[in-house]
Amino acid sequence: MKKILTTLVAILSSGILGLSAITNTKTAKADDNDTPVVTLGTSLTASQKQGTIDTLTQSLNGANYTTITITGSDLVKYLNPSGYDFTDNSGVWSSAMVQKNSSGSGINVHILPYNGHNNITTITANQYKNAALTAGISDADIYVTSATPIDGSGALAGVYAAYTKNGDSLNQKQINAAQTEMNTLSKITSQNKGKDGYSDAQLNNAVAGAKKEMAKQGQNISDSQVRDIVNNQININHLGDTITNNQKEQIINVLIKVKNSGALKDKNFQQQASQLTDQIQSGAKNIFSKFNTPETRNWFQKLIDSIVSWFRGIFGGAIILN
Repeated sequence: MKKILTTLVAILSSGILGLSAITNTKTAKADDNDTPVVTLGTSLTASQKQGTIDTLTQSLNGANYTTITITGSDLVKYLNPSGYDFTDNSGVWSSAMVQKNSSGSGINVHILPYNGHNNITTITANQYKNAALTAGISDADIYVTSATPIDGSGALAGVYAAYTKNGDSLNQKQINAAQTEMNTLSKITSQNKGKDGYSDAQLNNAVAGAKKEMAKQGQNISDSQVRDIVNNQININHLGDTITNNQKEQIINVLIKVKNSGALKDKNFQQQASQLTDQIQSGAKNIFSKFNTPETRNWFQKLIDSIVSWFRGIFGGAIILN
């Protein structure tokens, strides 16, 4: 886990540290905010760095990009304030590329195999998306890979740094909340692996849906309101009887931390969260299409349906529930 988090903030810091850490692999203007940014861990060998660049930039078809090298000192500066104990000699391995996209396109994540192997062993694309949203990232294509098997949390630091390099400053409190969120969701998914009625898509859809509803209420939303929203989203996504009460509390605490980070102040937060729920559901239609069938409705939904049907029979018309 320490190795993972090491990479995570390492890449994050580099984007903020300045252009002195940036070297252009392809000719690109330093002030071109739309130029894709590739983040490379300092622990990679020369051949691994080249292989990583080739993997991440394949979609660019020869277009310009810049590179950032991340070191242990970056981890010290950006992760240690959150309670970690990295040193200047801490290793950095995970890599990523971020390309800003048109307004309204949302956050898109692509986990790429390295030499035919998926070396991101734990973090999922949806977990990356949710964490990126919390950190303040919007409308970006994110590519993640690793030359060696690794949890994948470190690559998210690269995402932060690359996004910052592209001209958008990120709030450290939101970054801290994003780290906590990613690790919490990853742990819950690991604990429920293979469990009937559970999927990572359901969990991340519940979290993204909660963010959307929280944003509607605004920054002044209370902790109790966050709790109600989260519990509702957990039930909507049919996880109420699947995950433990302790895991529910962990999710609630994560969303309260997201609220306290200032993430809800972002005018794009609600829209990006809404797009994320659409993406998650579209990518797992085999799961979410089952939720609206009579066989999978819970007893309360069935009760409401029965009451509405009864009133329709009496009044012979449509019943509108406000």
